[in-house]
Amino acid sequence: MAPRRRIPVAAGRGAVEAWRAGVESGAAVDRTTLATAVRYALEELGTRAPGRSVEVRVPPFGAVQCIEGSTHTRGTPPAVIETDAATWLALATGSLAWDDALSSGALQASGERADLTHLLPLV
Repeated sequence: MAPRRRIPVAAGRGAVEAWRAGVESGAAVDRTTLATAVRYALEELGTRAPGRSVEVRVPPFGAVQCIEGSTHTRGTPPAVIETDAATWLALATGSLAWDDALSSGALQASGERADLTHLLPLV
């Protein structure tokens, strides 16, 4: 089952666009806008690939479980992906390739199905 949206689509897309504009201009984006953009992209992933076999974590802003497959009820899921907010948004918008993020160390991925290349970009 897809997660319930907490961020309206228009607000989420607006936050992602504000983040992108900030990156392009070199201007800092406020923490609230950054958090909204990250959470919206996580919700979008959960909506497009519902399931509970992979957990994507973007501390401190949020996490989502996605992709059908083996599920878990306690502890660490079978596959975990973790990265920072800027890397996650770059992946979600298509401005950074999965392999580049992984090889640079900005992205950690472990377990089966811990590759989201076929789902990116999201926005």
